[in-house]
Amino acid sequence: MIVILFRVLIVLALALLIYTWIQYYRNPQRKLQIAKAEGTYYFLDEPGNSKKNLQFVYKGCLFEGEKYVGTTEDSFEVVNIHITAKDPLELSGLRRDDLYFLEEEILIRYPHAKIEWKHPINQLLLSSLN
Repeated sequence: MIVILFRVLIVLALALLIYTWIQYYRNPQRKLQIAKAEGTYYFLDEPGNSKKNLQFVYKGCLFEGEKYVGTTEDSFEVVNIHITAKDPLELSGLRRDDLYFLEEEILIRYPHAKIEWKHPINQLLLSSLN
């Protein structure tokens, strides 16, 4: 009887380890950190949840956007997104074209949104093209 109980406990422990490993592997925050370390683009968002901020990584810089819901002509949609950089020192190397690419990617997901870049990113958009 003790041998059978021990075998059941081992099977349950293995099942718990496999479940934990799968949850770790599928964690979106982990994917976000991997994209940041590799310098690739990754967009993390829950489109159905307007209260949860969107996060994305581009060229090793982590951005966070606050979504605000408002009215359009016929429905409630995300109409305003305020984007900040988590660490402004990571912005080095980003160009104006990169910001336009990011705006296009956001507008694909939220076509009614007005995107506002917060300091210091807005200074790049406001500066003249020399």
